Amino acid sequence: MARQERALRTRNALIESAAELFDRDGFETASLATISARAGVSNGALHFHFASKAALAEAVREAAAQRLARITDGGAERGDGGALQMLIDTSHALVRGFGQDVVLRAGFDLGDGRGSTGTGADLCTRWRDWVEAAFARAAREGALAPDASARDATLAVVGAVAGFKALGGRDPEWLSPDTLTRFWSLLLPRVAQELTLGGLVAAGTAAGKEALWF
Repeated sequence: MARQERALRTRNALIESAAELFDRDGFETASLATISARAGVSNGALHFHFASKAALAEAVREAAAQRLARITDGGAERGDGGALQMLIDTSHALVRGFGQDVVLRAGFDLGDGRGSTGTGADLCTRWRDWVEAAFARAAREGALAPDASARDATLAVVGAVAGFKALGGRDPEWLSPDTLTRFWSLLLPRVAQELTLGGLVAAGTAAGKEALWF
Protein backbone atom coordinates (compact mmCIF):
# COMPACT_ATOMS: atom_id res chain seq x y z
CA MET A 1 0.00 0.00 0.00
CA ALA A 2 2.82 2.43 0.88
CA ARG A 3 4.46 1.70 -2.49
CA GLN A 4 1.19 2.41 -4.30
CA GLU A 5 0.78 5.67 -2.41
CA ARG A 6 4.31 6.75 -3.32
CA ALA A 7 3.68 5.87 -6.96
CA LEU A 8 0.46 7.91 -6.95
CA ARG A 9 2.23 10.88 -5.34
CA THR A 10 4.99 10.67 -7.95
CA ARG A 11 2.49 10.49 -10.79
CA ASN A 12 0.51 13.45 -9.45
CA ALA A 13 3.71 15.46 -8.94
CA LEU A 14 4.68 14.83 -12.55
CA ILE A 15 1.26 15.90 -13.79
CA GLU A 16 1.43 19.09 -11.72
CA SER A 17 4.98 19.81 -12.88
CA ALA A 18 4.08 19.20 -16.51
CA ALA A 19 1.04 21.46 -16.23
CA GLU A 20 3.15 24.27 -14.78
CA LEU A 21 5.72 24.03 -17.56
CA PHE A 22 3.19 23.55 -20.36
CA ASP A 23 1.37 26.60 -19.04
CA ARG A 24 4.53 28.68 -18.73
CA ASP A 25 6.60 27.56 -21.71
CA GLY A 26 4.18 25.73 -24.00
CA PHE A 27 3.97 22.03 -24.82
CA GLU A 28 6.60 22.09 -27.55
CA THR A 29 9.20 23.92 -25.45
CA ALA A 30 8.82 22.04 -22.17
CA SER A 31 11.24 19.13 -21.90
CA LEU A 32 10.79 15.87 -20.02
CA ALA A 33 14.08 16.46 -18.20
CA THR A 34 12.85 19.82 -16.90
CA ILE A 35 9.49 18.35 -15.93
CA SER A 36 11.08 15.52 -13.94
CA ALA A 37 13.55 17.89 -12.27
CA ARG A 38 10.75 20.26 -11.25
CA ALA A 39 8.78 17.33 -9.83
CA GLY A 40 11.87 16.17 -7.91
CA VAL A 41 11.99 12.73 -9.51
CA SER A 42 14.38 10.96 -11.86
CA ASN A 43 13.93 10.64 -15.61
CA GLY A 44 13.55 6.92 -15.07
CA ALA A 45 10.64 7.48 -12.71
CA LEU A 46 9.01 9.75 -15.26
CA HIS A 47 9.31 7.14 -18.01
CA PHE A 48 7.97 4.48 -15.66
CA HIS A 49 4.69 6.45 -15.44
CA PHE A 50 4.60 8.06 -18.88
CA ALA A 51 6.04 6.66 -22.09
CA SER A 52 6.24 10.05 -23.81
CA LYS A 53 5.53 13.75 -23.47
CA ALA A 54 2.30 13.18 -25.39
CA ALA A 55 1.20 10.62 -22.78
CA LEU A 56 2.00 13.11 -20.02
CA ALA A 57 0.00 15.80 -21.81
CA GLU A 58 -2.92 13.38 -22.05
CA ALA A 59 -2.71 12.82 -18.29
CA VAL A 60 -2.82 16.58 -17.72
CA ARG A 61 -5.90 16.81 -19.96
CA GLU A 62 -7.58 13.96 -18.11
CA ALA A 63 -6.88 15.55 -14.72
CA ALA A 64 -8.24 18.86 -16.00
CA ALA A 65 -11.33 17.10 -17.37
CA GLN A 66 -12.02 15.64 -13.93
CA ARG A 67 -11.80 19.10 -12.39
CA LEU A 68 -14.06 20.57 -15.06
CA ALA A 69 -16.56 17.78 -14.40
CA ARG A 70 -16.56 18.53 -10.67
CA ILE A 71 -17.30 22.18 -11.44
CA THR A 72 -20.09 21.51 -13.93
CA ASP A 73 -21.57 18.58 -12.00
CA GLY A 74 -21.58 20.71 -8.86
CA GLY A 75 -23.41 23.44 -10.76
CA ALA A 76 -26.02 20.98 -12.02
CA GLU A 77 -26.58 19.62 -8.51
CA ARG A 78 -27.29 23.14 -7.27
CA GLY A 79 -29.47 24.15 -10.18
CA ASP A 80 -32.66 24.60 -8.14
CA GLY A 81 -32.30 28.37 -8.59
CA GLY A 82 -32.87 27.93 -12.30
CA ALA A 83 -30.63 27.16 -15.24
CA LEU A 84 -29.46 30.73 -15.78
CA GLN A 85 -28.27 31.18 -12.20
CA MET A 86 -26.65 27.75 -12.34
CA LEU A 87 -24.80 28.87 -15.46
CA ILE A 88 -23.67 32.15 -13.86
CA ASP A 89 -22.41 30.37 -10.73
CA THR A 90 -20.61 27.69 -12.74
CA SER A 91 -18.92 30.19 -15.03
CA HIS A 92 -17.62 32.04 -11.96
CA ALA A 93 -16.24 28.76 -10.59
CA LEU A 94 -14.53 27.95 -13.87
CA VAL A 95 -12.95 31.37 -14.26
CA ARG A 96 -11.81 31.23 -10.64
CA GLY A 97 -10.32 27.83 -11.42
CA PHE A 98 -8.39 29.26 -14.36
CA GLY A 99 -6.80 31.74 -11.99
CA GLN A 100 -5.98 29.26 -9.23
CA ASP A 101 -5.44 25.84 -10.80
CA VAL A 102 -2.61 25.38 -13.29
CA VAL A 103 -3.75 21.85 -14.19
CA LEU A 104 -7.19 23.10 -15.21
CA ARG A 105 -5.67 25.97 -17.15
CA ALA A 106 -3.08 23.82 -18.90
CA GLY A 107 -5.67 21.18 -19.74
CA PHE A 108 -7.68 23.71 -21.69
CA ASP A 109 -4.52 25.07 -23.35
CA LEU A 110 -3.45 21.60 -24.41
CA GLY A 111 -6.40 21.86 -26.28
CA ASP A 112 -8.63 20.49 -28.85
CA GLY A 113 -7.41 16.95 -28.28
CA ARG A 114 -6.59 16.25 -31.95
CA GLY A 115 -5.29 12.73 -32.11
CA SER A 116 -6.32 12.12 -28.51
CA THR A 117 -8.84 9.51 -27.43
CA GLY A 118 -8.51 9.93 -23.67
CA THR A 119 -11.08 11.33 -21.29
CA GLY A 120 -9.32 14.69 -21.25
CA ALA A 121 -9.69 15.35 -24.96
CA ASP A 122 -11.34 18.57 -26.11
CA LEU A 123 -12.20 20.34 -22.86
CA CYS A 124 -13.38 23.43 -24.73
CA THR A 125 -16.01 21.35 -26.51
CA ARG A 126 -17.11 19.79 -23.23
CA TRP A 127 -17.57 23.24 -21.73
CA ARG A 128 -19.42 24.52 -24.80
CA ASP A 129 -21.78 21.53 -24.76
CA TRP A 130 -22.51 22.07 -21.07
CA VAL A 131 -23.27 25.77 -21.59
CA GLU A 132 -25.49 24.93 -24.56
CA ALA A 133 -27.42 22.40 -22.47
CA ALA A 134 -27.83 24.96 -19.68
CA PHE A 135 -29.31 27.52 -22.07
CA ALA A 136 -31.59 24.84 -23.56
CA ARG A 137 -32.83 24.09 -20.05
CA ALA A 138 -33.34 27.81 -19.42
CA ALA A 139 -35.46 27.97 -22.58
CA ARG A 140 -37.60 25.07 -21.35
CA GLU A 141 -38.02 26.88 -18.03
CA GLY A 142 -39.26 29.96 -19.86
CA ALA A 143 -36.35 31.97 -18.49
CA LEU A 144 -35.06 33.28 -21.84
CA ALA A 145 -36.31 36.44 -23.47
CA PRO A 146 -38.68 35.77 -26.42
CA ASP A 147 -36.16 37.00 -28.99
CA ALA A 148 -33.09 35.45 -27.34
CA SER A 149 -31.25 32.69 -29.15
CA ALA A 150 -29.82 29.93 -26.95
CA ARG A 151 -27.20 29.24 -29.61
CA ASP A 152 -26.09 32.87 -29.80
CA ALA A 153 -26.02 33.11 -26.01
CA THR A 154 -23.85 30.00 -25.86
CA LEU A 155 -21.38 31.52 -28.30
CA ALA A 156 -21.23 34.70 -26.22
CA VAL A 157 -20.56 32.91 -22.93
CA VAL A 158 -18.06 30.39 -24.29
CA GLY A 159 -16.23 33.06 -26.26
CA ALA A 160 -16.09 35.45 -23.30
CA VAL A 161 -14.80 32.83 -20.87
CA ALA A 162 -12.15 31.71 -23.38
CA GLY A 163 -11.12 35.32 -23.91
CA PHE A 164 -10.88 36.04 -20.20
CA LYS A 165 -8.71 32.94 -19.77
CA ALA A 166 -6.36 33.96 -22.58
CA LEU A 167 -6.06 37.56 -21.41
CA GLY A 168 -5.69 36.48 -17.78
CA GLY A 169 -2.31 34.96 -18.62
CA ARG A 170 -0.97 38.50 -18.91
CA ASP A 171 -3.26 40.43 -16.59
CA PRO A 172 -4.98 38.62 -13.66
CA GLU A 173 -7.69 41.29 -13.62
CA TRP A 174 -9.34 39.51 -16.55
CA LEU A 175 -9.91 36.51 -14.27
CA SER A 176 -11.33 38.55 -11.40
CA PRO A 177 -14.93 38.06 -10.24
CA ASP A 178 -15.66 41.70 -11.08
CA THR A 179 -14.76 41.20 -14.74
CA LEU A 180 -17.11 38.24 -15.14
CA THR A 181 -19.81 40.02 -13.14
CA ARG A 182 -19.68 42.96 -15.54
CA PHE A 183 -19.99 40.57 -18.47
CA TRP A 184 -23.10 38.94 -17.01
CA SER A 185 -24.59 42.32 -16.11
CA LEU A 186 -24.26 43.28 -19.76
CA LEU A 187 -25.54 39.99 -21.21
CA LEU A 188 -28.43 39.11 -18.90
CA PRO A 189 -30.79 41.97 -19.90
CA ARG A 190 -30.42 40.75 -23.48
CA VAL A 191 -31.07 37.05 -22.91
CA ALA A 192 -33.17 36.74 -19.72
CA GLN A 193 -36.94 36.96 -19.64
CA GLU A 194 -37.99 40.15 -17.84
CA LEU A 195 -39.62 38.45 -14.86
CA THR A 196 -36.59 36.17 -14.44
CA LEU A 197 -34.02 38.94 -14.69
CA GLY A 198 -34.76 40.51 -11.31
CA GLY A 199 -33.94 37.30 -9.46
CA LEU A 200 -30.57 36.68 -11.09
CA VAL A 201 -27.27 37.50 -9.36
CA ALA A 202 -24.60 38.39 -11.90
CA ALA A 203 -21.87 38.12 -9.26
CA GLY A 204 -22.91 34.56 -8.41
CA THR A 205 -24.87 33.34 -5.42
CA ALA A 206 -23.36 32.72 -2.01
CA ALA A 207 -24.19 29.01 -2.27
CA GLY A 208 -22.47 28.81 -5.64
CA LYS A 209 -19.35 30.54 -4.37
CA GLU A 210 -19.09 28.18 -1.44
CA ALA A 211 -19.86 24.95 -3.27
CA LEU A 212 -18.48 25.17 -6.76
CA TRP A 213 -14.75 25.30 -6.09
CA PHE A 214 -12.64 22.50 -4.66
